[in-house]
Amino acid sequence: MKPDFTNTPITVILADDHPVVRTGYRRLLESTTDIQVIAEADDGEMACHLYQEHKPDVLILDLNMPGIGGLETIHRIKTKNPDACILIFSMHANETLLKRALKAGAMGYITKQSGAKQMVQAIRLVKQGKTYIDPALASSITVSMTTFKPTHEDPLNMLTAREFQIFKLIAEGNSIAQISETLSISPKTGGVHHTNIMKKLKLQNTAQLVRLAISCNIIQTETFP
Repeated sequence: MKPDFTNTPITVILADDHPVVRTGYRRLLESTTDIQVIAEADDGEMACHLYQEHKPDVLILDLNMPGIGGLETIHRIKTKNPDACILIFSMHANETLLKRALKAGAMGYITKQSGAKQMVQAIRLVKQGKTYIDPALASSITVSMTTFKPTHEDPLNMLTAREFQIFKLIAEGNSIAQISETLSISPKTGGVHHTNIMKKLKLQNTAQLVRLAISCNIIQTETFP
């Protein structure tokens, strides 16, 4: 946990692929007296690069971004910076994504429906090394930072972190070749993961995979006309 100097603002990087969203939240955060936005990223690769360059106190990260996506971004940053304070800012009030994000190393999770005061509070707590979960999620589930026990209620709990990541990318319409390039793995490895995903979830084709992703609120139905 980083020291808390009262007179030093909390430095923040905003990572979201929507410029209007970033602009709005930059204005919000900079209206406080103790938070300073020092950089913005519009994809996961840029977020990783800017994090290494600036080493902010808190990275505010959207899970759904072009390229490597939020979960892989968390993994890459935490691999090099175990003490990184990452706050997820997502449109999904989803238990599965929440657990995956925390397991990957995020320290907080709020939704884009959260109020302005919630975001500011979350940033301050995460910077102190504490966990913050959106009350809309925390009130309905119990999440442990150290134990994520699979349940029979959610079939996606059978997937490893990498398999879940690939599952989500397939559901979003990416081919195995595209996924392999994005995640810097060989097409053969990508194919093996794909096969394992289909076997574990007892799926016959991509259409079934997409329907499962929609039913679990991993992707939005609007993605598919």
